[in-house]
Amino acid sequence: MFSHGKDIKIFTGNANRPLAEEICKQMGAKLGEAEVGIFSDGEIFVSLYETVRGSDVFVVQPTCGLVNKSLMELLIMIDALKRASAGRITAVMPYYGYARQDRKAKARDPITAKLVANLITEAGADRVLTMDLHAAQIQGFFDIPVDHLAGNPIFVDYYAKKFGTECENMMVVSPDVGSVARARIFAQKLHMDMAIVDKRRQKANSCEVMNIIGNVEGRDCILFDDMVDTAGSLCNAAKALVEVGGAKSVHACASHGVLSGPAIERIDNSVITELALLDTIPAGPTTSEKIKYLSVAPMFSEAIERIYQEVSISKLFR
Repeated sequence: MFSHGKDIKIFTGNANRPLAEEICKQMGAKLGEAEVGIFSDGEIFVSLYETVRGSDVFVVQPTCGLVNKSLMELLIMIDALKRASAGRITAVMPYYGYARQDRKAKARDPITAKLVANLITEAGADRVLTMDLHAAQIQGFFDIPVDHLAGNPIFVDYYAKKFGTECENMMVVSPDVGSVARARIFAQKLHMDMAIVDKRRQKANSCEVMNIIGNVEGRDCILFDDMVDTAGSLCNAAKALVEVGGAKSVHACASHGVLSGPAIERIDNSVITELALLDTIPAGPTTSEKIKYLSVAPMFSEAIERIYQEVSISKLFR
């Protein structure tokens, strides 16, 4: 299956073990034997139960859930692999936590996305494989190679099969001005028109006013974003499409379903017909019947194989 003799090994922490197992299944590989646990005082320990000397090692660990715990698991696993003489270590981070802290929004703010990049590099990672960073320029925070996968081909394939020729009569909607670029690429691939939800406060202490840039009246719409956290912005945008713009129906999709706080309740009570999410972050104990998860395992498994074989991964962006 692979082009050279050095073996490949895949390990995972506790953040999204089902995804790591599915990636291994897609590749016909075995998940590496390791234990990642917690001592009684809360410190994390890692034990590797097989040799990695000279191996090309991939650590599948999104920094989700308890983000600080997941990040420390990743850093300690990388350190353990480095000290065990692994040939090359790739941090596979389907979801990159702290990505929203990518700039100084106000005085004395940290740039935590850069700090996390430094930590991963200093721990001993040789490269990073991730998907749909909140800001693409975070790639430049690393001094090691970063392969930045896009989730939109998965959504394009899903909606093309779901709606078929009806796609040309639908509209892609960016839920805010900041998501326009990624929504435009998605719309072009599905040959859809595009609209934008523009929200603003007319003056201090007044309610937000939602304006729809583009005519969505009587149209089936797809809200396209990179992540859903508390779901407030997404649900408000969907409500504006129906009540202000006169949209016929609203579907939504996002790469990362953080779904914290009141997110599930908001989604259940929203006008959204279906919310499609990628499984970069595993589903929590409580979910909604409106949420559908799409697997990123085929894309990540192919990316890992291509990195191992040292061939281009640009095919995965088409």
